Amino acid sequence: MSRIKDLQKNLFGGTASNARQSGMIFTLVAIVLLFQIWTGGLTLTSGNLIAVVSQYSYILILAIGMLMVIVAGHIDLSVGSVAAFTGIVVAKAMETYSLPWPLGIALGLIVGASIGAWQGFWVAYVGVPAFIVTLAGMMLFRGGNQYIGNADTVPVPRDFREIGAGFLPDVGPDTGYNNPTLLLGLVACAGMVWREWKARQTRREMQADVAPVWITGIRLAVMLGAIVFATLRFAGGRIGTSLPISGIILILLVLAYSYYTRNTIGGRHIYAVGGNARAAELSGVKLRRVNFVVMMNMSVLAALAGMIFVARSAASGPQDGLSWELDAIAAVFIGGAAVSGGLGTVSGSIVGGLVMALLNNGLQLEGVGSDMVQIIKGLVLLFAVAFDVYNKRQGHFSIIGSLMRPFRREEPPGPAGPASDPDKTLVAG
Repeated sequence: MSRIKDLQKNLFGGTASNARQSGMIFTLVAIVLLFQIWTGGLTLTSGNLIAVVSQYSYILILAIGMLMVIVAGHIDLSVGSVAAFTGIVVAKAMETYSLPWPLGIALGLIVGASIGAWQGFWVAYVGVPAFIVTLAGMMLFRGGNQYIGNADTVPVPRDFREIGAGFLPDVGPDTGYNNPTLLLGLVACAGMVWREWKARQTRREMQADVAPVWITGIRLAVMLGAIVFATLRFAGGRIGTSLPISGIILILLVLAYSYYTRNTIGGRHIYAVGGNARAAELSGVKLRRVNFVVMMNMSVLAALAGMIFVARSAASGPQDGLSWELDAIAAVFIGGAAVSGGLGTVSGSIVGGLVMALLNNGLQLEGVGSDMVQIIKGLVLLFAVAFDVYNKRQGHFSIIGSLMRPFRREEPPGPAGPASDPDKTLVAG
């Protein structure tokens, strides 16, 4: 039994608690395999995987911003309306004033930042609960969308559509695959190897236990195998398709926000505020600034998601953004965020979003009606969170809690005392 525990411990990240980080990924893999069998192999085809990324990338982008809002102890109900409002403003500006599409994107981001500053002001400096502020924003900006667009659709230029409906161009020699996608996959593999090597070096420098080389080899083989499989699927789609531009935007955001939340003082402050706002403020964290920033950031990402959706749809309409906030919130909670704030990760939210996306996609492939899809998604969210809460109370394995602290840097055991108190080290630096 001890040897099995040691194997688990080394294979999944160095400690027994880190071994639980794989739980949500295993759930995602199980869903993929279930629908792969149920749909007769359609789920993992190149065309379907490309379609999933193209169709759901904007929800995953919203999940990144929603994670930071929820970790800080708030909720944002306005993201769908902000996305729709931004979409109609940008579409109208490009149609009526012939605004070039790069300036249209800049305008959309400015609109999102302005809305975020407005809502952040009420939350951070006036003290109105975010739930109320964003509920008002949901009605305000939904009405603004219909007023500006006159409840009609507004088309967008062809060049603008690339951010939502475009793919990496095929350049270089004819290999039968999309060469830029292959190159990205190669870079991802190299980055994974470097990250694993760097982690081993760090553990040696800290004089902590280092997993045997063969254990590291197995872990790397699994991760590299997944990257290679995904790369070949996205690079081997029908002619003219490959990794969507929206997917590249999503990847860049995941990398940037993962680094920010794990490795910067600002990211630690967000977790500190969500864990205990009063203690964080007494420790020197600028509480109002943190609340203002997370609300503004959410609206900027909502604006980006809205523009990507409009670009993919080729037009902005009055029904854009409906229920997006619910999908984003569901992704964050399934991915491991705590309702009370202070816990959650970008990677966990992305995995939670993929669970919802692939569940939705698989049911659609099987011809399940939209009414039943909503019922099943609601039950999955409820039972996933309820099962996790039950396991936490029983002290058993927690699926959702498994991704709350992924890739956390290990520290060697030290003497107990104030310096090792996680609540205090969280805001240190």
